[in-house]
Amino acid sequence: MSTPGAARRLARGAWVALGIAVAGPAAAQDLEPRAYAANPIGARFALASLGYSTGDVVLEATSPLSDVNAKAYVAVLGLGGTFAALGHTASLAVAVPYAWAAVSGTVAEATRSVDRAGLADVRVRAGVSLFGGRALALPEFARRTPSTVVGTSITISAPTGQYFPDKLVNVGTNRWAFKPEIGVSRPAGPWTLEFSGGGWFFTRNSSYFGNKTKDQRAMLSLQTHVGYTFRPRLWVTADATYYSGGRTVIDDVAARDRQENTRIGLTMSFPVRRAHSMKLAWSSGAITRLGGDFDTWSATWQTTVIRRPR
Repeated sequence: MSTPGAARRLARGAWVALGIAVAGPAAAQDLEPRAYAANPIGARFALASLGYSTGDVVLEATSPLSDVNAKAYVAVLGLGGTFAALGHTASLAVAVPYAWAAVSGTVAEATRSVDRAGLADVRVRAGVSLFGGRALALPEFARRTPSTVVGTSITISAPTGQYFPDKLVNVGTNRWAFKPEIGVSRPAGPWTLEFSGGGWFFTRNSSYFGNKTKDQRAMLSLQTHVGYTFRPRLWVTADATYYSGGRTVIDDVAARDRQENTRIGLTMSFPVRRAHSMKLAWSSGAITRLGGDFDTWSATWQTTVIRRPR
């Protein structure tokens, strides 16, 4: 029969695995269509988004933790705009999220649960077209012949989220993360084909649970989208993403938690009055080797204003 001390050590080890599984793949699961589509310069936008995720957490077979379930609500406020950079269209956006999450699981025949709520890590994304995305004001942009755009971007996740070193599950990550990426958007009549590839790179969390240090290896992220535009601001896309890697290392000991998962989704945008639009999105885990096998729904309200040249 196991001793109480052994049971506590077993539970602690299981919850360490749970914390890794929940936090590890989150950055790579993004499905963002039209990230590299052509846009006029002088656009300014503000958005408010609410998302809900629920599902199971898949752990490696030898884990003592079972029946793991997680759900999370995330509210996001964002600002951004487009401008000219050396004759090319560039963009800059910032997103500030607030998250509430609940995680439960069974270990040693006992059910445990954790709730967290607070500000999550702020994200900043900067992008610029490399080919096919000349900087055009709205009148010229409306008259152009659509063509293939190749662009690049970098997304930065800053350690601004709520974080407690004595907790295994946190809203924030207490580390920086960087995602350089390159993407292609190819219009074909009302259809748009998109592909992007990049990788997340993480700095060290030196204040991990138990006075330990936590590293995470790089994570490959690939996305593809097939969209159909009915008229401006009214479009729908089918989305897919694949992400791989992200193994965590605690005090120089690598965990068996390498991700290799695929998600699919649908996104629809439609206009609401002249300067507003609503975007509805759904995504789900298609193949989940390890990590979060979640269904996610989100609704985003966006207001866009485009300055006309004098």
